[in-house]
Amino acid sequence: MNDAVDKVVDVIGGLIRKNKTKLEKKHKGSAALDSFIADYDFADETFEEEDFEIARTKNIPVKPMSVEEAILQMNLLNHQFFMFKDADTNEIAVVYKRKAGKYGLLIPDEDAD
Repeated sequence: MNDAVDKVVDVIGGLIRKNKTKLEKKHKGSAALDSFIADYDFADETFEEEDFEIARTKNIPVKPMSVEEAILQMNLLNHQFFMFKDADTNEIAVVYKRKAGKYGLLIPDEDAD
């Protein structure tokens, strides 16, 4: 039984390393936020005064991690977005999946009005 568990751990570890390497290659030098702003059509946004109903509230632990680790977590959970604390800047950030299969990164800007 221990041998079987060791084999499974080795296989899963290999898959994680493979996915992490793949993500690192994909994200080298990307400007996700600039891409998001360039691709998003803000003119189509029309908000009418209406009541927004919150169906669910969920508290989540926000752990310090790199962007690559956050993307891995998002993919492991099979979510469309993932909120995390950036280990480099110590700020809350969000990674998300884009329609074209790429990823986006939302970073807070405290200087914005």
